[in-house]
Amino acid sequence: MPKKLSDKDLRNFGEFVIVKENSKKKKKEKKKEEQLLEEFADETIAPEGKQPIYIINNIGGKDDKDDIRAINCYGDITERMGSEVVQAMLYFNHSRHDILEDAEGNTHEVIKPFRMYVSTHGGVVSDMFSILDVMDMIKEDCVIETVGIGKVMSAGVLMLANGTKGRRKIGKNCRVMLHSVISGHHGSFPNVENEMRETKALQEMYFDYLCTCTNLTRRKIKKLLLNNVDVYLSAEEAIKYGIADGYL
Repeated sequence: MPKKLSDKDLRNFGEFVIVKENSKKKKKEKKKEEQLLEEFADETIAPEGKQPIYIINNIGGKDDKDDIRAINCYGDITERMGSEVVQAMLYFNHSRHDILEDAEGNTHEVIKPFRMYVSTHGGVVSDMFSILDVMDMIKEDCVIETVGIGKVMSAGVLMLANGTKGRRKIGKNCRVMLHSVISGHHGSFPNVENEMRETKALQEMYFDYLCTCTNLTRRKIKKLLLNNVDVYLSAEEAIKYGIADGYL
């Protein structure tokens, strides 16, 4: 749990902390508060002409054990999203340990999971693999719950399927879409050939990973993509193919 911020300078509203200016603060105290905000703030919202609002995770009292540990992967999978998701996962993994006390006064160490909400049309394959690699590393020590909502398509399918097995959920109205890797190249003919080989290698990696995380086989994937068109699946079909384990 993060250190409790001073009520003198911060007004705490659950996860939202509004920064209040105090011109009489000592430089040392101000610097310390800025370091705390930088360490624990996930996002900063600064409407024009107003004080910034820092969204901080895990702010609560000493008895608050139901802190929010969730990552929102909503939108295209880009380099920026990959960076933010990886950073959030590393933070949650680092803060996974907690000490609970039972009725008899005995203390027990527990490992807190975190949840990843996925809703995306897809994105850059290499950025998706950067997220998957870190997920694989963290899953050895911490449970990652994945939740598919709205639309889970293309690269997003693997992000949903790569959660801890048994802890992957999907909304009943969520739509899932699979297709072959899409790319476009230009330049000299030898360079285009080279880029096409790389695209094919990425597609093979994608399909191999999909087979590892789900009930799908290469034969089944080939059959699904036989017509070279986008393949849409319902939430029920996603559960059937092992992309998710159950409904949200």
